[in-house]
Amino acid sequence: MMTRRRSLALQAGFIIPLLAVIYWYSEAYQSFAVAPVPDVLAAFQDAWLFDRVTSDVVPTLERLFLGYALAVLIAVPLGICLGSSRLLRMLAGPLFAFFRSVPPIALIPPALIVFGLGNTMKLFLIVVVCVWPIVLNASDGVVELDRTMLDTTRSYRLSRWERLRYAVIPAVAPRIFAGMHTSLAFAIIVVVASEYLAGTDGIGFFIFQAQSQYSIAEMWAGILLLGMLGFLLNLAFVAIQRRVLFWQAPGETRARKASEAAAA
Repeated sequence: MMTRRRSLALQAGFIIPLLAVIYWYSEAYQSFAVAPVPDVLAAFQDAWLFDRVTSDVVPTLERLFLGYALAVLIAVPLGICLGSSRLLRMLAGPLFAFFRSVPPIALIPPALIVFGLGNTMKLFLIVVVCVWPIVLNASDGVVELDRTMLDTTRSYRLSRWERLRYAVIPAVAPRIFAGMHTSLAFAIIVVVASEYLAGTDGIGFFIFQAQSQYSIAEMWAGILLLGMLGFLLNLAFVAIQRRVLFWQAPGETRARKASEAAAA
């Protein structure tokens, strides 16, 4: 089994040469679209430490967290209800299949027409895009519950609420978190795209302004910030997941992720 120290050494052995190649390429390759790394870092410092944090970073994070929280609050009960009813799954299945196949970016023009340029449009897009992975994972988790476990809860004459609280939700929680993890990545993409195409502030709007003004270093600085935010949000989510699902063994978590990736 690979130790944590060895894993970190392997990661460093891959990332450090990669960063060196990027640095050399940006300095040697004279292109209008590629800014030298020192210029990007200088633009990053000027913009994000901490000149435009309140004007652009904070609005993006507020939309991201609020839309994501609304999606979770809607999707978890809906997914459990769908998984518990064969009739609802049969009726809603074609509708879900249709909406999940629509690219998120394609929803921006109609949402812009209906809601305008305000935060309502961006929150609507985040909720619509993030609901489906959570609903489908929660529904599938309920459908795949162990029948012996459910029969045992009935034999002990637990109420419907007690079965839901002590048996169904803990058993389905890993699948719900898998859908939430996927939705988090979708939320980041959608909030930045909506700000880029129809925004007046936010990180996406900053990137759009930099690109429109041919400020290539500032544009790459915005992209660098997005990468860092995505990385930190992913780390935070994984830490919360491990704390909430403390009973799930690491090996079981990896096996579940591998099976979900194969199914996708």
